[in-house]
Amino acid sequence: MITLQTKKQKKKMNSSHVFYFTLRGYIDISLCTHCFFVIFMIIYVVIIGCNVVLIVVICVNRSLHEPMYMFLCSLFVNELYGSSGLFPFLLVQVLSDVHTVSAPFCFLQVFCLYTYGSVEFTNLAVMSYDRYVAICQPLQYKTIMSQRRVVFLIYVIWLPPFLAVSVTTCLSLSLQLCGNAINRIFCDNHSIIKLACSEPRVNNVYELIMTFLTVCVPVCVILYTYMRILKVCFSGSKQTRQKAVSTCTPHLISVVSFCFCVLYKILESRFNDNNVPRLVKICLVLYFLTCQTVFNPVLYGLSLSKIRTVCQRLILQSLGKNEQFCLSFRERRHF
Repeated sequence: MITLQTKKQKKKMNSSHVFYFTLRGYIDISLCTHCFFVIFMIIYVVIIGCNVVLIVVICVNRSLHEPMYMFLCSLFVNELYGSSGLFPFLLVQVLSDVHTVSAPFCFLQVFCLYTYGSVEFTNLAVMSYDRYVAICQPLQYKTIMSQRRVVFLIYVIWLPPFLAVSVTTCLSLSLQLCGNAINRIFCDNHSIIKLACSEPRVNNVYELIMTFLTVCVPVCVILYTYMRILKVCFSGSKQTRQKAVSTCTPHLISVVSFCFCVLYKILESRFNDNNVPRLVKICLVLYFLTCQTVFNPVLYGLSLSKIRTVCQRLILQSLGKNEQFCLSFRERRHF
């Protein structure tokens, strides 16, 4: 009896000191390692470049200092934040033969990726509310979407998700773990919870509550606003319908794409997916983590005429300055 108790105590003591995690989601790609590294590097550079350009364009031009573009700027900042929490780590792991990660960095990645997903949903919900006010109450738009309201909504986008995920991370940190193997290509909170020595009821209940608040509530807001927008479009003029289509189409595509990704992620973490080939799982996970960060800047940059016009003007101005510089340089050489 005494030996059994000492064994249990020893097991608990050892389980609380997990210094690293092993990621078992990777497959042997020794022949294509550098090829995958280059592909991921190109994707990361494109994400950084596109999002930074659009953030600078919105911040520099006063004509884009409107609620819609402020929320878009917040969305692009979140894309930078989410991609920076994954791609540098992924590039290191692709070149590494041993796929391990230290425990502090693992929990940091969990915090980063979960806050990215939560902020993304909240941001999309706030953007749908903004479009609802602009289309359904156009005469009161400036009154409702005042500067104070916009600042408050940006706080709502960022602060609650960070607080909610902070609690999730703290609960996971307090767990006593009996293993360190994660069947993923990145650190996942639900996979860490599965390693707990005892039944983590508090963690599971809180994770369900957080999923409801950060996923279900924003989705309900988006559905409600689009129902109201569709009602106005069907009963309104042709000009109203064209305005709704031009401003809501990119947002709706972004919402549907991200909802599909998150639904797959929830189903994958909650149910057994051993029958799915590992390569397919890796591709779906990478799509989940890259679809928004790659497509959003391209989607909004090409579809919104105001951003497109400002970008074209800036490119033409830069080309004009370069031509003037070349002409002045040639004149100096001539003299």
